[in-house]
Amino acid sequence: MAAKKAIETDARLLLDHQLCFALYSASLAMTKIYKPLLDPLGLTYPQYLVLLVLWEQAPINVSAIGERLTLDSGTLTPLLKRLEALGYVSRVRDAADERRVFVQLTAEGRKLKARAAEIPPCLLAASHCSESELTALTREVRALRDKLHR
Repeated sequence: MAAKKAIETDARLLLDHQLCFALYSASLAMTKIYKPLLDPLGLTYPQYLVLLVLWEQAPINVSAIGERLTLDSGTLTPLLKRLEALGYVSRVRDAADERRVFVQLTAEGRKLKARAAEIPPCLLAASHCSESELTALTREVRALRDKLHR
């Protein structure tokens, strides 16, 4: 009985049995696919994520962007400064509450959306999955994320 338990314990500790490693290594592979797609836009992957939020909803305050992307202000502020230096966003303090900063897209930031629209089809092709497979996988991973956050 002890030998069987030891074998079960060993199996649970195999790297290929770890969901965390599967997600981690898939994330690394995903960002590797994105790099050559984002380089012509002059964007890093985190900057692209910020722009995705802004293309959905802008203007939006910095804390809401941070919540959406699960980034703290120490990480987000330099990203926003670089996007502002690139001319894609502007940051404006709330007149009613100086502590709140809103981020809005510039005309250049809005134009960039059309160029970025070419990225999802490239990712779909690179994944060798159907659109419905990726949609289902995305839904499952989001559900797992939500359960882990609870």
